[in-house]
Amino acid sequence: LLLLAALALGGTAAARCPAPCVCDNLRSHVLCLNGNLTAIPSTIPQLTKKLDLRGNSFTVMPVGAFLATPYLTHLDLQHCKVERLEEGAFRGLGRLVYLNLAFNSIALLYQESLDGLSSLQQLILQGNRIEEIQSGAFGHLGSLTVLDLRANALVYLPDMVFQGLQVLRWLRLSHNALHVLGSEAFATLPTLRRLSLDHNELQALPGEALARLDGTTRLDLGHNPITFVAEEALAMASLKHLFLDHAALQDVAPDAFARSPQLRTLDLRENQLQGLPPLAGAGGLARVSLAGNPLLCSCLLRPFHNWLSRARVQAEGTCAAPPALRGRPLDSLRPPEMRCGRPQLLPSPTVPSEQPKTAGSGQCPRGCACSPDFRHGSCENRNLQEIPQGFPRDTRLLDLRRNAFGTVPPGAFPGLKELVSLHLQSCSIGALRPGALRGLESLVYLYLTDNHLSTLAATAFEGAPRLAYLDLDRNAFARLPTGAFQLLPNLISLHLQYNAISELAEGDLAGAGGLRWLYLAGNTIEHIAPTALAPTKMLEKLHLEGNRLAEVPTAALRGLPALSELKLSRNPIKRVGDGAFLPVASSLQHLYLDNMRLEQISPGAFAGLGPKIRSLYLESNKMSNVPNMSNFTGLEILNLRDVPFHCDCQLLPLRRWIDKLNLRVGATCGSPAEAQGMKVKLSTTFQTCPGWGRGEAGGATPDKTRAASKPSKKKRSGKSPNRGFEKNRA
Repeated sequence: LLLLAALALGGTAAARCPAPCVCDNLRSHVLCLNGNLTAIPSTIPQLTKKLDLRGNSFTVMPVGAFLATPYLTHLDLQHCKVERLEEGAFRGLGRLVYLNLAFNSIALLYQESLDGLSSLQQLILQGNRIEEIQSGAFGHLGSLTVLDLRANALVYLPDMVFQGLQVLRWLRLSHNALHVLGSEAFATLPTLRRLSLDHNELQALPGEALARLDGTTRLDLGHNPITFVAEEALAMASLKHLFLDHAALQDVAPDAFARSPQLRTLDLRENQLQGLPPLAGAGGLARVSLAGNPLLCSCLLRPFHNWLSRARVQAEGTCAAPPALRGRPLDSLRPPEMRCGRPQLLPSPTVPSEQPKTAGSGQCPRGCACSPDFRHGSCENRNLQEIPQGFPRDTRLLDLRRNAFGTVPPGAFPGLKELVSLHLQSCSIGALRPGALRGLESLVYLYLTDNHLSTLAATAFEGAPRLAYLDLDRNAFARLPTGAFQLLPNLISLHLQYNAISELAEGDLAGAGGLRWLYLAGNTIEHIAPTALAPTKMLEKLHLEGNRLAEVPTAALRGLPALSELKLSRNPIKRVGDGAFLPVASSLQHLYLDNMRLEQISPGAFAGLGPKIRSLYLESNKMSNVPNMSNFTGLEILNLRDVPFHCDCQLLPLRRWIDKLNLRVGATCGSPAEAQGMKVKLSTTFQTCPGWGRGEAGGATPDKTRAASKPSKKKRSGKSPNRGFEKNRA
């Protein structure tokens, strides 16, 4: 009876498909793609199993957002501008097996953010801004097999961060900025088979953390600045495939892999190796790739060459020296050819000195809480006026939020050499004294949000050379703290949002040569000097939304060859001129020009931009036409909502182009009067234009529009779907 009642309710609900969605009741699918939804529709059929909400604008996922759809098994929330997941946002989705939250703006995973997803098998969080994961965030995901955290802003993984993932098989952490891993970071992953740590900032093999992975068979560590693999550095009993390609390796110890007896393939391509010693203990090794290394095929390489023959290991690579053997494959060499005239010594590797670990000691300060298991200390919201001392020496995370310190004095954190993350948000701090962080040699994260800081001395960060993530949002800075970044060679992410900064001047970012993400939204910036960003040659993300810029800062973008994301939303820019983005045309992927009351985009404004562009936001502006974008063949998101297009014959090329796109772009006519409010695709004003009917079969019908909004089942070919977009003609 209960089942029949549920079916009856579902049938009733199925009849009401919320606008602007498309409902396939037969397969229990609902698609609401690239619309202007700001909240989850309340009238989605109750029995829906697959819900696709890509390309909307939810910002916050509230508590119980999906309680009305308890039968969901698949939920897609890509590109939805989600910034925060409230604790309990997914409660009630006990049947969900697939959740895609890729390409949003999530910065923090709270302890209960993913509560209620007991059946979830795949969680995709790629391309967000996740900088820190709170302990216990994955504690309710006991069925998860794939966790994708690629392309976020992770710098540090604390101990036990993946606790609860008892059946996880693949953990993807590529393209972050990781350079510190807690020794117990992977301790609770008994079934993990594949770990992807490539494209990070690891400077040494994290052997202690990896030793906890007894069942892992594949490890990707390529594209990390690792220079040396030490003795018995890797103790992974089941490891079969190790990728250390495109690193900075200069030497490998003979017994580096002796404690990984199952190792079959070793990829060492594109390093700085002049040779290798015989690899002791690697009896199962079948293949070593050394392609792209400057191999010195002299007598010094004979022991390795002989070992390859004895152990029957296939080796790839060619000689770089001596000149007589240059270009010869390793497997073609005969020992007599590998001669030494004058002794040629390989450079000795620089082995990082290991600091002896100090055990935790001491009592927890009165009124505070210390967790020896997680190495956390907390004195949150205790109305403290002085920073407490006496935390255990092995403390890794210290939470002092919501107190009333006023000032952080010199030497405020004695004995905390292992501290990685320091939280000082909302502490009424008006001064960070020189030497305040002295001795915090392992500090990576520093949160100073919601304080009263207006300036910083050049020596404010002295003693914290590993600091990579600095959050100064919502303070009182009227300009960037000049000189303060000189002592931070590892700074990767800088937050200075919602201050009172009015300009970026030359020298403001001096010393920030490694900076990748710069967040300056919500200031009052009117001017950016042409050389203001010059020190940040590795910059990838520049967020300038909500400032007072009257034009695109084209000159300041020169010298930023890696910039992939530029946000200029909510600036009073009326016109975008020719070549506005030429300095970053070869790297730019995501461009935000929305909500600017933009009146004109010059025909050559997008010159140089092309297939690399993946998302373009132009919504809520005042222009009546846009330039030719036919070469934007890689677009995944194009938002033209709330733009008053003049639907006459000059707009026909745009109309034809968007008709071929497999995207919902939201373009509507603002004029003439007879077309006002109509979708550009559906407007009949184009039917009187010269050339109409060439490629159109009587115009677009609602059925065709609906079909165009559905994801194509065919693979995208190499040909552009946008080739029909002709040049605008006056």
